[in-house]
Amino acid sequence: MERRRPSVLMAAAKWWPLSARLAAVLIRHGCRVSALCPKGHPLELVYGLERVEHYAGVRSLESLAGTLREGCPDIVIPCDDGVVAQLHALHHQEPRLRSLIERSLGSAQSFAIVSNRFKLLTTAVELGIRVPEMILLAGKQDLEAWHDANANAVLKIDGDSGGKGVRISGSLRESLAAWRELGAPLRLSTAWKRLAIDRDPLALWMCRSCAEREIIIQRLIHGRPANSMLACRNGELLSLVSVLPLVADGPTGAATIVQRIHDDRMAQAAAKLAKRLQLTGFFGLDFMIETDTGIPYLIEMNPRCTQLGHLEFADQGSLAGAFAANLRGELPPPAERPVPLDTIAIFPQALQALDRHGRYRDRSYLDVPWDEPRLAAELQLAPWPERRWIARLYHAVRPIQRTTPIDFDHLVPGVDETARVVNIRLRAANDGSAAVGGSLAHENSLL
Repeated sequence: MERRRPSVLMAAAKWWPLSARLAAVLIRHGCRVSALCPKGHPLELVYGLERVEHYAGVRSLESLAGTLREGCPDIVIPCDDGVVAQLHALHHQEPRLRSLIERSLGSAQSFAIVSNRFKLLTTAVELGIRVPEMILLAGKQDLEAWHDANANAVLKIDGDSGGKGVRISGSLRESLAAWRELGAPLRLSTAWKRLAIDRDPLALWMCRSCAEREIIIQRLIHGRPANSMLACRNGELLSLVSVLPLVADGPTGAATIVQRIHDDRMAQAAAKLAKRLQLTGFFGLDFMIETDTGIPYLIEMNPRCTQLGHLEFADQGSLAGAFAANLRGELPPPAERPVPLDTIAIFPQALQALDRHGRYRDRSYLDVPWDEPRLAAELQLAPWPERRWIARLYHAVRPIQRTTPIDFDHLVPGVDETARVVNIRLRAANDGSAAVGGSLAHENSLL
């Protein structure tokens, strides 16, 4: 693989722009990139792709396995949590693919840790990384014991992403409702809806393969979120980008405007986890910076790329460039197109935020892929699944819940402000229930 053009497979099931942005930069840095994605995905519009394969929604695992066997990439980069779960499943089922999967993700001994919140955070504690107090829930009695000592709580279930598996609670009653909701099995009818309307090719596989998932309860950290994305290979931290979200796409959405920061404690946590877990690829770490102490608490790890990997900075280049150079056995290249400001508006997600919070317009760099005009045009449209007639008909009856951009600087610091965020999220719960909901600060996991 070293000293030649490494072949990379981008595997994406979600309609997030991050996969296309990362693919474009990897191509620019000398990688031969192919893609596995749903039909109509933004990845298809990236210039220079060698090949595009499409996920089969009914047989998605077979689609991934076949693409890996036929394409024989050097590295596969998962772009969402479902693809990571499928790669772990294939490692168990397909001996001939194990070398490729370990070469792409790292040590197989760490798979059970990176896919399990409790095990991951327990490992972090062993490494001396601060995490909120937590317990693994076994039953109602654990919730009762928790609320005897704590007023608020955050409940999280394994296997969901984008904040869907997170609920914030202010009482035992709310925690019980959240526990029952999170623990309910995914219905087959819901999986078929996600496949037919949302064009989620992994929906049926996730429904069939989903075993009983663990739920943890965590202390609510009053403060504001921070995020890191890291590039690793064989346990070595190659490069790291950390940011503070300034604006998020609604109470449950990803950050849309971010400010780059440098925090040695966050960097040290990333290096420790990369080494202990022998990580390879791209990963995201979510922190909460406590208002009173300024201490960053690790609350989650995303075992896949996030939306910072393509950004290029004058002092370190991009994560994609560092990873591609390491694959070739070379030093990271100097920055060619560095971001001129530390405040970055992520395109296209930040467009609504810039309209609503105009004070960021002049101080932010709008991250438009000018060298990818087809992609830039596509990203300004609604996601392709929403443009199909069947989705328009469905959402005419059941409208999509649109969110309002939220300015973090106007919501923190302070316990009272954190509680107000919680109340906003409770009222905006997607299922219409005012009893349970996810925390804005704890749900910023797409970044």
